[in-house]
Amino acid sequence: MKIFLYAVFTLAGYLLGAVPFAYLFARLKGVDIRTVGSGNVGATNVFRSVSKGLGIATFAADVLKGFVPAFFFPMLAERWACLEAGPGLALLCGCAAIVGHNWPVFLRFKGGKGVATSAGMLLGVAPAAVGIGLATWILVFAATRYVSVASIVAAVAVPATAWWMSARGARLLPAVLTVLGALIIWRHRSNLRRLARGEEHRWQKRPRVNP
Repeated sequence: MKIFLYAVFTLAGYLLGAVPFAYLFARLKGVDIRTVGSGNVGATNVFRSVSKGLGIATFAADVLKGFVPAFFFPMLAERWACLEAGPGLALLCGCAAIVGHNWPVFLRFKGGKGVATSAGMLLGVAPAAVGIGLATWILVFAATRYVSVASIVAAVAVPATAWWMSARGARLLPAVLTVLGALIIWRHRSNLRRLARGEEHRWQKRPRVNP
């Protein structure tokens, strides 16, 4: 019975993560997000190619679909199914949501890169890691103006800090964060190739227009 319930909640986490908010929000403007900008089904591409408002909404929705399975699904399992979930189910459901975002069944398994959804999952299971990742992302982005570089460095900083701060014997969370960090870096391989060629998009400050 326990295995069945774990499977049900994991599948629910995947299906929630697979909801392609970037695609759906862009469609509100008549845009297929897969055919514009970088082609990535994610908040950054919506922000750049469709509108800032919808980009922010996409980011928030992608964070939530990582947070909800990691934070609320274990609570539901304990209250409704009398299942002692523990941190294992939270990590399992959160990771399932990230897999759903990256490989959504609704878009023929071609999704985003999982940064926002990973942040949502971390917010549900390890809020301190979110602060470390966010601070790293902001500092690197401010220095380089590359979203991809900031995301990659944050993906390294979070598990590295988790390993350093983890108590002796507590290896599950750092190990999961290491896998997620590696996944985020692998999903950014096209960005790394563009960086090597000097073709990666760099955010520029818009010049101030004097009245």
